[in-house]
This record gives sequence, structure tokens and C-alpha cells, in this order.
Amino acid sequence: MNKIWLSFAAVAALSWPAWGQKVEVQKPSRDQILHVQTALNHLTVLEMTEPVSAVAVGSPAFKVEWRENRVFIEPTEPEVATNLFVWTTSGRFNYELDPAGAVPQMDFAIDQPVADPPKISASAKRAGERADPSPADILIATKPIRLLGPNSRKNRVAVYLTDLLEHDGQVLIRYSIRNGTNEAYVPGAPQVVALKAPQYRESLYTLKRSQLGSDETHRVKSSGEAPIEVAKCESHSSRIEPGQETTAIVAIKLPREHGEPAVIRLVFLGSPNGPVSATLVL
Repeated sequence: MNKIWLSFAAVAALSWPAWGQKVEVQKPSRDQILHVQTALNHLTVLEMTEPVSAVAVGSPAFKVEWRENRVFIEPTEPEVATNLFVWTTSGRFNYELDPAGAVPQMDFAIDQPVADPPKISASAKRAGERADPSPADILIATKPIRLLGPNSRKNRVAVYLTDLLEHDGQVLIRYSIRNGTNEAYVPGAPQVVALKAPQYRESLYTLKRSQLGSDETHRVKSSGEAPIEVAKCESHSSRIEPGQETTAIVAIKLPREHGEPAVIRLVFLGSPNGPVSATLVL
């Protein structure tokens, strides 16, 4: 029954017109007693800044209930004054409930002021927070990918890796796919693998952030492939018409134990004229 009353009281307190009543913001403390003016057949609400754990009222002439951080006060008899204590995690707050008076002079609600959030210095923000990069930061941090050797062949689908960005443990790679065939091509999201113990005719360190062209790709030797998790892939178009191209971005998560430089391969659905892939030295 108390829950029903409290629910009804809360709705009523928010919907009744204020007319002459007062809505005040007061900052009580343990060494202060705040006077509360009430009126018969009317509620006064004390709204605290934190949940109420207990209340105590000195006279049954006042009906006092609480829910969460709100205390509801209703006088039931005239010409009776008493005291009220409210406890929260911050301590005890003291109130004097004045005898029920005229409605225009009553306290409709008494709110505790909300404390300003603590100010965080710029150095603390830099040390404790990781802000999202701005578009300018992303553009500056993006690194171009150079192409080593020819990559296009007549009547084939070709993939061109354009640039990459390393951020928050992921590598974002932007690429374009050109359809040089006579049929529409649907590449889908690529599968990404890392070549195990890759070997090339020259040092791979000098080829970091390079895409190996179709001829150079065949010159890379390895002991196998290991799958790499694809976090996300977005494309401007899922279907590429003959003679057209589309751009896309794939985000991958490289394992922490991967060697440097790493050689990865993006593998797409095969076209009618053969397999479609792109090899990148990271």
C-alpha cells in the first residue's frame, strides 16, 4: 500500500500547479536546521542529491514517506510543529516542520543543490583519458601505401591498397577495387591472413607500407598462413559493374606476437578470370 501511495504522491507532486507555493534550493548541513512550511492536504517534497537511507519524524501529525532520493511530507493536523531528520550517505540533515499554514506560503519543494563536477586538469585528461581523434588528426596520421610493381592485367579484377591508419590496436586499410572484366563483380568482405616466416629477394624492412604487385606477390615465400581477425569492413558499393570501381575500408586486429615487418594478404571472392587478392607489407 505504501508503494502505491508513494507512486501516486510522486505523480501528484509533479502535476499539481504551484500557484503561490515556493520551490527553493537550500544547502543543508549537520549544524543547520532548515524550516519547512507546509499546508493541509498538500505535499512538500525534499529532493536530496543522493538516496535516502532513513527518516525520523517527531510527531504522528505529519505523514512522512521516502523513496530513493525524495522525502514526501504531508501534515494531517493543524497547529502542530515537530522536527524531522533525514539520513543519506553524506550524513544527517535536520529540519523543523512548522505548523500547517496557508497554501501560498507553503514550501512546494526544497531541493539540495547539485554539486559542480570536479574540474580535471588538462594534464590529467591527457594521462587518464584517450580522446577520439579528430578528422584532422586522422588525416595527418594516415600513411600512404606505395605500389611495388604492376598490379593490373587486362580483363581482370584488381585491388589497390591506398593508405592505412594504426589506431587503438587496429589497422585500418583503405583500398579500391577495379572491375576490368565484362561481368559484374561482388567482392564481399575480404578474408585476411598473415604469411608465416615470409621471405623475399630483398629485405622486407625496406618495403614497409608497400603493396606487392601481381608479379612481386609470387616471389614471396612463406611456411603457411595464419588467419587475422577482421573487426569491420565497409564498402561504398557491394556490386561493381564492368569498367567501374569502388572504395572500401577494412579494420583488422594484428596479434601482439606478430613479427615485423608483417606480410598480410586480403583475399576476396574469385572473379570469372581468376583469384582476387592484395598483398601488403606492414
